[in-house]
Amino acid sequence: MQSRYHSVYDGWKADPEGFWKKAAEAVDWFRKPERIFSAGDGVYGRWFKGGETNTCFNCLDRHVAAGRGGETAIIFDSAMNGARRRFTYAEAMDEVKAIAAALSALGIGKGDRVIIYMPMVPEAIFSMLACARLGAVHSVVFGGFAASELASRIDDSGAKLIITASCGLEPGRVVAYKPLVDQAIATARIKPAHCLVLQRQELAADLVAGRDLGFAEMVDRHRGSDIGCTPVLATDALYILYTSGTTGQPKGVVRDNGGHMVALHWSMANIYGLKPGEVFWTASDIGWVVGHSYIVYAPLLAGVTTLIYEGKPVGTPDAGAFWRIVSEYDVRVLFTAPTAFRAIRREDPNGKLVARYAKAKFRALFLAGERADPETLKWAEQTLGVPVIDHWWQTETGWPIAANPIGLSQLPVKHGSPSVPMPGYDIQVLDDAGHPVAAGTLGNIVAKLPLPPGCLPTLWNADARFRSAYLEEFSGYYKTADAGYIDEDGYLFIMSRTDDIINCAGHRLSTGAMEEICARHPDVAECAVVGIADSLKGQVPCGLLVLKKGVRRESAEIELEVVKMIREEIGPVAAFKTAIAVERLPKTRSGKILRGSIQKIADGLPWKMPATIDDPVALEEIAEALRHRGFGSRPI
Repeated sequence: MQSRYHSVYDGWKADPEGFWKKAAEAVDWFRKPERIFSAGDGVYGRWFKGGETNTCFNCLDRHVAAGRGGETAIIFDSAMNGARRRFTYAEAMDEVKAIAAALSALGIGKGDRVIIYMPMVPEAIFSMLACARLGAVHSVVFGGFAASELASRIDDSGAKLIITASCGLEPGRVVAYKPLVDQAIATARIKPAHCLVLQRQELAADLVAGRDLGFAEMVDRHRGSDIGCTPVLATDALYILYTSGTTGQPKGVVRDNGGHMVALHWSMANIYGLKPGEVFWTASDIGWVVGHSYIVYAPLLAGVTTLIYEGKPVGTPDAGAFWRIVSEYDVRVLFTAPTAFRAIRREDPNGKLVARYAKAKFRALFLAGERADPETLKWAEQTLGVPVIDHWWQTETGWPIAANPIGLSQLPVKHGSPSVPMPGYDIQVLDDAGHPVAAGTLGNIVAKLPLPPGCLPTLWNADARFRSAYLEEFSGYYKTADAGYIDEDGYLFIMSRTDDIINCAGHRLSTGAMEEICARHPDVAECAVVGIADSLKGQVPCGLLVLKKGVRRESAEIELEVVKMIREEIGPVAAFKTAIAVERLPKTRSGKILRGSIQKIADGLPWKMPATIDDPVALEEIAEALRHRGFGSRPI
């Protein structure tokens, strides 16, 4: 079947407002928008001005009203403690109403900010929806995040209340959350009036008298409350999601209500190919944008069953954990990060654990969050026997910029490419002076303004910072800060962050291209290439290699083979002479490799342990490996 992509994309280009007006019909409005796009409002314009709606109503109430109240909305599975629960739309709505009533009793209303600092449990999702029900603005912070980072988010958002849990569960350890919350509140200038604490059986938390309240007790007290959905403007904020800023102050990405719902609802059927009642599993965390968009809001908006998983791709108990979930719950589409599949591939290179589980209804795997190297994609395709779709988007955009939209019928796959721009995104590649480059030429990837519905309209209380960070360098465009190229067929290739482009003796080299070659070596499970300062050439590349489990060969032999592969494919211009086998790569909790930190260590520059790191020991191991080869520095 020929894909409808080109006709749909061309239709958007011919009439952008008409396209989004039609898409907005999938949302229930209390008051229809006065205008689809208002160019004179906000930093670059606003979508659905004058419209009134409520995101929680669209996620829950309307499904119950339509007679779907008895259907499953949410599945919860914890590989950490064995807990398993299902919630229908009606049951989920009752939970959300009780939490909303508890928050209202504590003085939370429209426009107030609430920080949610929770593990992957149903109460976290219900709390997000309860805030949306009241018109309050939630800001989810990844559970277990450093106290100093939490404090900065309390101050920047002006949070009135925190919802947290006594602990989170990690393989082999219990992470106490409450001491981190107490420390953050003590450090913050702004003191939230209350803290709701979900006590988990694995660890009880001490409560501060007069400030802290038991989550379960407060919610139970308000069960049966019939608290309605507060009408909010389409342009009102639904949530703030913070990303680490380069100035030390976090950047608060703002998501509105109206455009967010329209874009996410459109994406579920057209990009992911899902129908109401089917099971969609996004194996991520609500602390990240992927969790906001595709664990919580998009599935529920579209009437698709969503799955909450507390566990890891490996080690809970093994590399077959994902396939147990897929098989047990009849998952139709799985969405996760490439790093998860690299971990699975490293532990189960021949796919023996995959073969243990029936996956009759499983029809597609989507990958995003970082660049998906072609070797991992090919392994997943061969092992799973279903389409494996790399797609690309950012915290700032909230939904895919480029994808292979299986809901419109799949386009041909090009390994290493997230395929083509989605409706709403006019993607171009410019040189550093802002001029378009020829097809196949590496450059700065930008999106022509205005950004589509669902993307950030600004940063929280920081319009000037939004302009300077994203809009000023290339006038009339949004700067993605990613580097890549568009080929002759219109396929987009993301090669690296613009900061990761290596300038070697005047040549601009892509770390992504070198990583693709490293990953082709049959003994390499995953890799990272960074540029190291060189007095003669400016920068030279260095490859860090994680070998597959069971490899018995000498690592020095593999390192030499990788160096040879790159010199043969890219040429001597790459100046690739150093490859180092390491036990693992340091990553953030969302799975991104900490290339910037690795580069600072290699260059002997001062560096600090990133607040987002998953395991600090991993970065110390890299520092030691680099020092052993004559590079590096110790942390300040």
